[in-house]
Amino acid sequence: MKDFAISDNEDVQRQLDRLGALSLPQGRIGLDVIHELLARLGNPEKHLPPVFHVAGTNGKGSTCAFLRAMLEAEGLKVHVATKPHLVRYNERIRVGGELISDAMLASLLKEVLDTAEDLSPSFFEVTTAATFLAFSREPADACVIEVGLGGRFDATNVMERPAACGIASLGIDHDQFLLTEDHEAPDPKANPMVRIAFEKSGIARAGSPLVTQGYSPDVAAEVERRAGLAGAPLHMRGHDWWAESGPDAIAYRDRHGQLDLPLPTMPGAHQSDNAALAVAMLRHQDTVPVSAAAMAEGIRNCRWPARLQKLGDGPLTELLPQRGFLLDGGHNPDAANALARYLEAKAEKPVDAIIGMMAAKDARRFLAIVAPHIDSITAVPIPGNDCVAPEVLAELAREAGIVTVTTAADVPAAVSTLGEATEGTVLIFGSLYLAGKVLSLNRELPD
Repeated sequence: MKDFAISDNEDVQRQLDRLGALSLPQGRIGLDVIHELLARLGNPEKHLPPVFHVAGTNGKGSTCAFLRAMLEAEGLKVHVATKPHLVRYNERIRVGGELISDAMLASLLKEVLDTAEDLSPSFFEVTTAATFLAFSREPADACVIEVGLGGRFDATNVMERPAACGIASLGIDHDQFLLTEDHEAPDPKANPMVRIAFEKSGIARAGSPLVTQGYSPDVAAEVERRAGLAGAPLHMRGHDWWAESGPDAIAYRDRHGQLDLPLPTMPGAHQSDNAALAVAMLRHQDTVPVSAAAMAEGIRNCRWPARLQKLGDGPLTELLPQRGFLLDGGHNPDAANALARYLEAKAEKPVDAIIGMMAAKDARRFLAIVAPHIDSITAVPIPGNDCVAPEVLAELAREAGIVTVTTAADVPAAVSTLGEATEGTVLIFGSLYLAGKVLSLNRELPD
């Protein structure tokens, strides 16, 4: 069992032990199992409040956070499903604005696991079914549901007609799953980004607005083709809506008119793009009315952990109290580019970094992008996970041009190697799994 499936509650842990033993059976892909499982449970996906369904490579979690903040600013009760969790499994299921209780979680997981015993479901299929059960049984005004991986075959892709579907920025990620040979899909060798667009736009549904960021012409054409085949009205940035970020505001416009919106308080210029996508999704649907004032308030109030998050006072940051700590869970090239832009423009220098990465990620390319903005780096393992060995990360960091490179057994040990410098930024980055460990160490649990 991986250590991310841990709870202090015995009843929850009993079910997490069962859940942690599940994996995707070799060679099986598709939606047949989740459809059968949901049918046995009474098809809860057909009894949800209006759904906002969000896919993408980067930014989909932040877009969901902006949607939630805007809807709640309107005074609405909102269910939210995001992934992965950082510290507690409960983070994946937010019922009416609150993390799911241990009692409800244990009961739902047991119900789903008992029902699915002969189906050999995956971790994600059980999680999705439990989420839909929770959302169907508790009244709310809207649901915000994040796609896990891809879109076409993601377990969440079973809703018949969401209020709106959204696609955030696109890039290459999870290529071992999304860029496999499939006679029904574009050839990934010919143009991998078109294949990514094919997979992500698989969430399009007849009659449901599909609202997207702007993409290169070949990618945009694939999204347009998929939307047309699905019968989904397409609203793409640069064609149907526009947003420009200035020093003090976001200038947004579409067929409904113009809005002057505040900049997000979350660090990173890319968060303005995610906020604009959330606004566009709300303005291109007619199911859940949300005022411009609530959109603006949501942008100001939105928080999303482990995305360029400034850590507060805690046991970890107290090890170097004079320095600022920055935590980022980005793990692919697009996320590395966003991090590099922030470090260049905003971070206090010097930047001493601590990195841990999962084995499935392209650590070499990631480090090559951020290396010019880092003064030193310490590589650490991610306990309980299949990660890149610190020694390998250290060699890749040297290859990328970082001169001061070392390894440490864990994050506290890495912080202790930074001496008593009183200036600059301590950056901890490379993985959401590592980010979860850091938040736990610093006692900043997502709520």
